[in-house]
Amino acid sequence: MPTDIVILMTTVPVKADALALARTLVDEKLAACVNVLPTMTSVYRWKGAVEQDEEQQLIIKTTVTCIQALQLRLAELHSYEMPESLVISVNSGADNYLRWVRESTTITVL
Repeated sequence: MPTDIVILMTTVPVKADALALARTLVDEKLAACVNVLPTMTSVYRWKGAVEQDEEQQLIIKTTVTCIQALQLRLAELHSYEMPESLVISVNSGADNYLRWVRESTTITVL
């Protein structure tokens, strides 16, 4: 059974301060937790050419209600013209963990 918890995956260039980005998202309560993975090599097609870059993967735990604000904030903070933004639904999890994600994330409705 699907939950209201989602995981957003994005990548940042190694030269970016991935930890500062992660801390900002958690401080602003757009994410309950951000995992910053070690450097990896990404191979991708961009504007007709095959590119290769060193990046870091961010795994961001949040709620469906925060996802739009999170994506807008990522677009503001991110150095890429088109940042990766893949949202994965969480179908189940430990009740206490899912509750913690909900309690750790909020959005302000204007």
